[in-house]
Amino acid sequence: MPHHDTDIAIIGAGPAGLFAAYYAGFRGLRVAVVDSLPELGGQVTAMYPEKQILDVAGFPSIKGRDLVEGLVEQANTAEPEYLLDKTATGLTTSDDDVTITLDDDTTVTAKALLITAGIGKFSPRPLPAGDGWLGRGMEFFVPSFAPYAGKDVVIVGGGDSAFDWAVHLEPMANSIALVHRRDAFRAHERTVQAVRDSRVEIITKAQVTGLFGEPTVSEVEITVDGLEPVRRPAQAVVAALGFLADLGPLQQWGIEVVKRHVVVDASMRTNLPRVFAAGDITEYPGKVRLIAVGFGEAATAVNNAAVVIDPSAHVFPGHSSEGT
Repeated sequence: MPHHDTDIAIIGAGPAGLFAAYYAGFRGLRVAVVDSLPELGGQVTAMYPEKQILDVAGFPSIKGRDLVEGLVEQANTAEPEYLLDKTATGLTTSDDDVTITLDDDTTVTAKALLITAGIGKFSPRPLPAGDGWLGRGMEFFVPSFAPYAGKDVVIVGGGDSAFDWAVHLEPMANSIALVHRRDAFRAHERTVQAVRDSRVEIITKAQVTGLFGEPTVSEVEITVDGLEPVRRPAQAVVAALGFLADLGPLQQWGIEVVKRHVVVDASMRTNLPRVFAAGDITEYPGKVRLIAVGFGEAATAVNNAAVVIDPSAHVFPGHSSEGT
C-alpha cells in the first residue's frame, strides 16, 4: 500500500488548508495535503465558486474561484504533495509522529497533523416540499449563475447564502422571491440591506409548501402564516437552508469535539499530541467564523507545530517581509 512521509500533514484543502500549506513551506517544512474532494479549494470550489467573498483582507470583494486560484499559486511555492479525492479514515499518534490512514489504504506519517477540514461532510437540509425535485429545477447551492438567466427564481432561506445568491442572481433573473419562515435574518446586515434595496421580493413568515411542473419546476406554492397558499411562476428554486455537518471518522479519533467542532487552545492545539486544528472546524472562546480568521489560525497552528517538529525552532519566525 502507498506510504508517504512528511513533516506536517494537512487534512483539508480549503482556504485555511491552502494558506497553511504555504506557511508550512515558509517555515521550511515538507507538507502533504489531503482532501476528500477531487479539486483544491474545499467548499468554496464545490459550492460557491462564483460568489463574491467580502471578508478577505486586501480584497474589498473577490470571487471564490479567484481567491482559490491565488491561494493555490501561493501554496505551490511550498511544493506540497496533494492527496486529493481521498478521505482520512484513521489516526494513530505517538510521542514522535502521527499516522493517518486514507480510504484507499494509503498511509501518511508526519511529525505533526493540522486539521483544516471545514466542518466535515455536509448534507443539505431538505426543503419539505422538495422531495424528488433535486436536479429538476431545485438545487441546494449555485456553482454557476448562467443557468438562472431570464428565469423566475425562488430562494428559500434567511442566511448569508440565501441573501448572497439573491444579490448575485438579481441582475440576470426575470424575477426573484426570497422566502423565509421568520421575519428576522441570519445574514450580514449589509447584504440584507442590499437585497431590500433591490427588486427582490422578500416574503417572510412563509414556507414553500409545493412544487409543480413536468418534467421540471414551473410553479411554486408559497404559504404565508395565517393565509391561503399562493402559486407563482418559478423555473428555478434554490433551497439555501444550510447544511447538517458530519465530522465523519474524525469523531472516532479521540479528539475533543463540542457541537461538531474541534476544541483547541490559543496555540491551535487539540487534546491529542502533535495534532492541531484551524479554520471553521475549530472551537474556542470568542471564535469568529470568517475566512480571514482561518488564515490567522493556520499561521498560528503551523508556527506552534514547527516547535513540536523541531524543539530548537522558534514559535515566531520573524515577518515574511523582513530582509536578511
